[in-house]
Amino acid sequence: MLELRPTCEHCNKALPPSSADAMICSFECTFCRECATQVLGGACPNCGGGFVPRPVRPASNWKGDNFLGKYPASATVKHRPADLAEHALLLARLDNLAAEKR
Repeated sequence: MLELRPTCEHCNKALPPSSADAMICSFECTFCRECATQVLGGACPNCGGGFVPRPVRPASNWKGDNFLGKYPASATVKHRPADLAEHALLLARLDNLAAEKR
């Protein structure tokens, strides 16, 4: 079950469960679209993986109790801004490799 973290790990921008601005890597590291694409160059600073849009969990119980009311978003903030100098070194090592080839 996705954790649906409440904020961008880099800039701490609020990312509510319905946000279409939230991006995640395969480890659920969560960033806003601006940080993921413009600041971090499409590479997660924690693992080097790529980002995809975070799915939005249904707010209503459309089927089988699979909704936000039964499975709420996390309230735990993981604000750990990337060291941009260190991240630049990671981006250089990735040498513009597509996320699926990392």
